[in-house]
Amino acid sequence: MNAGVIGIGRYVPERVMTNEELERMVDTSDEWIRTRTGIEERRIADKEMDTSHMAELAAKEALNDAGLEASEIDLILVATVTGDYGFPSVACLIQERLGAKNAVAMDLSAACAGFIYGMITAKQFIQTETYKNILVIGVEKLSKITDWEDRNTAVLFGDGAGAAVIAPVESDKGILSFDMGSDGSGAKHLYQNGDLLYMNGREVFKFAVRQMPESSMKVVEKAGLSKEDVDFLIPHQANIRIMEAARERLDLPKEKMAVTVSKYGNTSSSSIPIALVEALKEGKIKDGDVLVLVGFGGGLTWGAVALRWGK
Repeated sequence: MNAGVIGIGRYVPERVMTNEELERMVDTSDEWIRTRTGIEERRIADKEMDTSHMAELAAKEALNDAGLEASEIDLILVATVTGDYGFPSVACLIQERLGAKNAVAMDLSAACAGFIYGMITAKQFIQTETYKNILVIGVEKLSKITDWEDRNTAVLFGDGAGAAVIAPVESDKGILSFDMGSDGSGAKHLYQNGDLLYMNGREVFKFAVRQMPESSMKVVEKAGLSKEDVDFLIPHQANIRIMEAARERLDLPKEKMAVTVSKYGNTSSSSIPIALVEALKEGKIKDGDVLVLVGFGGGLTWGAVALRWGK
């Protein structure tokens, strides 16, 4: 029995914040942001819409795509660092709203690598036949912990949610291999200090530009594949230069990498599932394709999966 994706969904707020708007808020420029990050705009949730609301909307879309009722979900895993409250978890909040009365519900905290951690965790429960249908959600309202007076971080982040239903699939489909890791010595480079996010961009960049390509190759090799077997790359949408490093390591042409960072900025744990949804809608992924999903985040954390698409 293998574990794979049988349904996906995403939600992004309607409000668009452009680079030009940020120019009026902090000492920066559209050209500086574009050339260093690849970001042109990002989505910002209204004050009335908290993290759980975005998660709920993405989850409903994923359930519909999977053809499942909420009552058929056995486990809800929500990856987030911006929950509505310290507790209860976002997973518990949306369990009630979805009507997923049979599901165990809990949050995971691995920052931008959270969705990958969630997928890998779901795989274990399915392969041990503990649970059958697992809802994995990456969701962040980073706007509520962003220092809008810090030009180094204010330009980077946005809000959004992405969800996937992980369930048993055919033996040659689904998650073929995974890589995950943590380095607590780097915690000082990316963390929440009080109510606001802090990042040492130089150090995080150095870590990510090394780790993303390394993890990408590891999952390919663990799956018994070669770079030539990879059809599409879905990296965490943090910075176009970091993403390009992973793409170049896999020798993929530019059209074989998902790029949503220009539209949504860095949405942390939701960036990979949002990019996956959009790539599918654009017809860039077909049944049987081998995908590499890879991310990194505060902790420091990292994770990747090689996935053969299909049920």
